[in-house]
Amino acid sequence: MAQSIKATGNHHPATKEFGKVESIPTAQRRMSNWDMFATWIGANANNGTWYIGGVIAACGLATASTTLVIVGIISYALLAVASYMGYRTGLPAMALTRASFGLRGSFIPSVINLVQFIGWAAVNTFIAATSISYIFGELFGWPLYGKPGGTFGLIVGILIMSVLHLLSISVGERSVRLIERVGIILVVIFVLWESIVVFRTVSFHQIWQWQPPRNLRMSSGVAADTLAAFNLAWVTAASDFSRFTAKKSAATTASFAGANFGLFWFAFIGLFATIGTAVSLNHFDPNNSDPSTIAAKLGLGIIALLVIVLTSTTANAVNLMSAGSALTNMTHRLSLNVSLWIVTIAATIVTFIPVYLASFLDVFETFLDGIGMFLGPEIAIFLVDYFWLHQRQYHLSEFTKVKGDYWYTRGVNWVAVVSWLLGVVAYWGLKQITVIATTTGATFIAMALTAVVYGIAMRWLQPMVGARSVKD
Repeated sequence: MAQSIKATGNHHPATKEFGKVESIPTAQRRMSNWDMFATWIGANANNGTWYIGGVIAACGLATASTTLVIVGIISYALLAVASYMGYRTGLPAMALTRASFGLRGSFIPSVINLVQFIGWAAVNTFIAATSISYIFGELFGWPLYGKPGGTFGLIVGILIMSVLHLLSISVGERSVRLIERVGIILVVIFVLWESIVVFRTVSFHQIWQWQPPRNLRMSSGVAADTLAAFNLAWVTAASDFSRFTAKKSAATTASFAGANFGLFWFAFIGLFATIGTAVSLNHFDPNNSDPSTIAAKLGLGIIALLVIVLTSTTANAVNLMSAGSALTNMTHRLSLNVSLWIVTIAATIVTFIPVYLASFLDVFETFLDGIGMFLGPEIAIFLVDYFWLHQRQYHLSEFTKVKGDYWYTRGVNWVAVVSWLLGVVAYWGLKQITVIATTTGATFIAMALTAVVYGIAMRWLQPMVGARSVKD
């Protein structure tokens, strides 16, 4: 660890503390390269990733594939460097944002993370509950979701998934490791099986030649923003897991490789399966791109649906852990386990939104657009702050000090807050420029603009914001 990283607890007796944060000592870190690799495979080898692949199928195979690879590599390079921050400091992601946003200002990224990971947990729960409704249809003849009377089976599925999630997060980080190790084996079997079934049904040539109906076609820019929102969600959770590893390669290389492997693996399966189903049925509907519907149409049976339920549990172990970590940064009175129960119950409630208010696809796309708008600028700020302004040197003893190095103005770094708001506005404005919205997308451009504005403003306004530890 760097010399400038000081152990927690060495505070002057007269210094008031804002709220405790726990840095994991190197000697107590147990996650290996394989654990990190498997964790990030499991984070992406799930229903949501499959569904994303199905959604971008509306671009056609060539455009969707190219966009998927480019956006994945860029996004998870950012995941690797964010993961490095957790490895160096031993701190969770939202606690680290205290240095850039201020001790109180860090509530902004914490709220964003809390909302988005509860949302992701709800997305995966809904898809898994759909699988359970299909299982009930096979076993008991219950109406399928989408058919008259089919909502009951879905509701029962949501409640079952919520119980499974409470069990999965019951012992914290250890349960994540156990779930990922067991789940990844079954996921491998399922995906190989799915691949064989798809290519027995239609040829690669047919999938390559297929084009979506003009009225449903998606541009590369929309696909890029959709994928970026999906991928960047994990960047804000990177440190929550890398803080448990003592190896730099586990935090960076294993995280990058695992996240991309899981993304490419399942998104491509979703992409091929959705196009293959469209070719075989001569009908394309992006609302039916979820794995449960595809698996049912391909005749994969109950076992495949059970594996879909399992992959939801593996992904949500990560989602709920990150949401719980964000909640504990906002209120130190709650333990991590209590926070995990709270966010799991909240995710259950949120899962009912598409049941009664709108189609799942409409809710999902609105959710992704919001993530891209708010998350991208936040990530740009905390990465620039650590790697450029502070040159990878944070002082852990300052993370709880009122009027310390990271207190800024009454606990808020207004330069970071204003830069973030400008980044949000920039994202929205760029989306209105047709050539950008339909080609590159707005996400990464808005992030670059935010990084430049924040970096220059902090250098210029350093004496006024009280950033005493920023290197000249």
